[in-house]
Amino acid sequence: MAYLRAHPQHLPTFLTHQRIRQTPVGGGSISDAFRLTLDDGTSLFAKNRPEAVPRTLFEVEAAGLGWLGAADGVPVPEVLVVLPDLLAMEWIEPGAPTPEAARRFGAELAVTHLAGAPAFGELPGHTDGFIGALPQDDTPSAGPWGPWFAERRLLPHLRRSVDNRALDQETHAAVARVLDRIESFGGDEPPSRIHGDLWPGNVLWGADGRARLIDPAAHGGHRETDLAALLLFGGVPEQNQIISGYAEAAAALGRPLDDRWEARIPLHQLHLLLVHTALFGSAYRARVRQAAHLMLRR
Repeated sequence: MAYLRAHPQHLPTFLTHQRIRQTPVGGGSISDAFRLTLDDGTSLFAKNRPEAVPRTLFEVEAAGLGWLGAADGVPVPEVLVVLPDLLAMEWIEPGAPTPEAARRFGAELAVTHLAGAPAFGELPGHTDGFIGALPQDDTPSAGPWGPWFAERRLLPHLRRSVDNRALDQETHAAVARVLDRIESFGGDEPPSRIHGDLWPGNVLWGADGRARLIDPAAHGGHRETDLAALLLFGGVPEQNQIISGYAEAAAALGRPLDDRWEARIPLHQLHLLLVHTALFGSAYRARVRQAAHLMLRR
């Protein structure tokens, strides 16, 4: 491990010429992922970049993990190797979420968020980001939040979803009306340091009783976007404990959640839902339409 930290570029050579056990593991819908077991028994998590994805993907992911970890809130895995075609980091032994771990995760997430960001959209050092395999414009913006969110986060994926015929005319029109009305929904606040793609699968519960953030699309955004994403697709385990721990910590840090944050959950969820229609097609159309109609009734 000491040699690998000093010479990360040699990991592909090790994989070719040394006896390193590679065990396939779940790694999402984009990359092939493996558990690498070294001769001394140490394990790493590694994944390969598909040819269709730009060569900067892993560089941006590693930068996002580092930026989130620097907040001293929710921990992230240590990144060991960042190459155009290979990303490797420490192996986190998985565990079961408990109420205690969930409450701690919520409190630590508030710390991460309130470490702040220089501007909306900004991931320091990078303007061309990613969410999944899709491009994400991380050009810094002074805000305010609502128009920025509409223009830089919702509209690009709405256009992609229309172009690939994932959305019908009714759904397209409903989302367009949400974008037109976005400033009326309120919730404007300074940029937070957010994960950006925090659906439940991107919370890694460790055997040590702590949760980690993985696979970020990190940038300066609205903290409600992360909270809303945690409630997608059946919701994260122990979500009530997470929200309770978050709310308590945010209040103690002087930035309590807005009283109307829950009313804006569908607005923030539109982001990842449109990412899904852009990536995977019409299977998520009904969820997009439902979220848009919920906001239009406010």
